[in-house]
Amino acid sequence: MWGRQRPLHAFVRGTEEEDTSVLALVNALFVGVAILENGYTLLYDCHTASTRFYFMMAAALRRNLVSLAKGLTGVAIKPLCVRSLSLSTNQNASDTPPARADSTFKVTMVPGDGVGPELMMAVKEVFKGADVPVEFEEFHLSEVQNMASEEKLDQVLTSMKNNKVAIKGKIHTPMEYKGELASYEMRLRRKLDLFANVVHVNSLPGYSTRHNNLDLVIIREQTEGEYSSLEHESVTGVVECLKIITREKSRRIAKFAFDYATKKGRSKVTAVHKANIMKLGDGLFLQSCAEVAELYPKIKYENIIIDNCCMQLVQNPYQFDVLVMPNLYGNIIDNLAAGLVGGAGVVPGESYSAEYAVFETGARHPFAQAVGRNIANPSAMLLSAANMLRHLNLEYHSNMVSEAVKKVIKQGKVRTRDLGGYSTTGDFVRAVVANLRHRPVC
Repeated sequence: MWGRQRPLHAFVRGTEEEDTSVLALVNALFVGVAILENGYTLLYDCHTASTRFYFMMAAALRRNLVSLAKGLTGVAIKPLCVRSLSLSTNQNASDTPPARADSTFKVTMVPGDGVGPELMMAVKEVFKGADVPVEFEEFHLSEVQNMASEEKLDQVLTSMKNNKVAIKGKIHTPMEYKGELASYEMRLRRKLDLFANVVHVNSLPGYSTRHNNLDLVIIREQTEGEYSSLEHESVTGVVECLKIITREKSRRIAKFAFDYATKKGRSKVTAVHKANIMKLGDGLFLQSCAEVAELYPKIKYENIIIDNCCMQLVQNPYQFDVLVMPNLYGNIIDNLAAGLVGGAGVVPGESYSAEYAVFETGARHPFAQAVGRNIANPSAMLLSAANMLRHLNLEYHSNMVSEAVKKVIKQGKVRTRDLGGYSTTGDFVRAVVANLRHRPVC
């Protein structure tokens, strides 16, 4: 289709001055800019189809690029409500109301099981109060209710592939074996190649725990490992479960972790493993992390055995910065770390592939016993929704939502039961809406 590789100047042509400006801008975009705003640095090789696509896009938008490149040295650029690659992390721009957009962002919404539908209602109410330009395509998918079908799963996948961004509740996996080993959650991750799960564990101002001012990031590979769905009964009464570790995916998640640390200004990456017992499987993961670490001399690299890591997190979590690990360990550490700052109700999470981003709670728990009781804490889902807005380059709305949530928690007047209060889910949502910081829209 592409034929022989064409040079960049074959796509972007103009005067010599224009070409210089465009080339400088495009180089800045594709050499130094992270493609995804929330932690996934994806530097395309110049021979990939994705890069050629953006070069052609640059050609199609040449006039705008030239104007933008010239404007970088002159008049300040006003923030617009459009999806674009951020050229800087100027905090002043995020405080400025955006220009009113003629279109909205379309996002896939999967409420899931348990209190998921109630949490999604909270997101909708807050987004309405903040006038967020997002339209949801909602799909109800469950393995424990009467909503399980291959057709519905395909509909969700099609929507996610079209929209590229989704917000999702926990899809509960029944423990009974019904002929299918892979859960809907696992199948979604594999179909979309959502290999990297990121959970930022951050203490909330105004809510005191044993360890305050905590700030660490857990990065989990979630497409292989113990969750490979490869189980069989070799002989009666003997079941074998296969753990799959590959060099390719181990290096990929390690690079993701070091890229994340580099972009976010973090100083250390710690690989979590059990290579002392699983010498080949976890040994390969550990070796892959060490090899990638050599490419990042400015980032300190350490490794720690999973059981010791759990103890150290409880005793002294401040020694950690970014932790990277295989699938099962990540599931355990995500939940343990969430408990350090308030529990499953306050920690957001997100999952990434090269093309897609899915936003959800950090500790995936359906909280089925709270369904219909109006007691679930919507903070984690609201903070995940705010991260989603940041991913969409809606910085103004993202900050408005996250600041309102944190302000309500800090004030301490409205708290759900998991944080020691008596307020309902609805009380908390109304308090967040009341604290949204509006400014006139230009």
